Amino acid sequence: MDGSKRKRRADAERNRLRLLNVARVAFAERGMSASLEDIARTAGVGIGTLYRHFPTREMLVDDIYRDEGARLMVAARELATSHDPVEAVRAWISLFIHALETRQILSGVLDPSTSAGDDELCGVSGEVLVSALDGLLNRAIQSGDMVRRIEAFDLLCAVAGIATYRRKTSWDSSARHLVDILVLGLTRPETKKKARPRRSAGKARSRP
Repeated sequence: MDGSKRKRRADAERNRLRLLNVARVAFAERGMSASLEDIARTAGVGIGTLYRHFPTREMLVDDIYRDEGARLMVAARELATSHDPVEAVRAWISLFIHALETRQILSGVLDPSTSAGDDELCGVSGEVLVSALDGLLNRAIQSGDMVRRIEAFDLLCAVAGIATYRRKTSWDSSARHLVDILVLGLTRPETKKKARPRRSAGKARSRP
């Protein structure tokens, strides 16, 4: 392949990813009726470019859904090398909640014939997600910071339940708080002191 063809393909992939990112935000903010013309304009491309990548709204939504799953897999690998073991578990679970929230937003448009089935979450196999979280849990256990009190599959099921509990306001902060509770329940006593969310200085009280 010559240089010009590689450049065109690279440009096309950048446009596709930009459209996915803009559409993800647009659907979250304005619902599934968000204008495709506005999405293309915000992404800096023409509506024809959008339709070349995503001939229908359903195909755009389906790709957003599957992109969430791909991000989770990449995140598991990156967190394993960039974060402390317990923090890596907490950060990945928070990303998983966000992906499930995106799934709820998109669920009314996802095409059952092309999107994930009952054995998939976020566009990838449930087994793959279990494996990703299991790797982070194993790393935390081997470090001595976490006790394995729950299987990765059971933890994912618990988190999926959290994602369905939606409050009218402060959903993100509520989800993070619930994740902290889950993670603290899995950590060793000496680790909990490090992992426990710190109170603000104004609320802290001195103890004798």
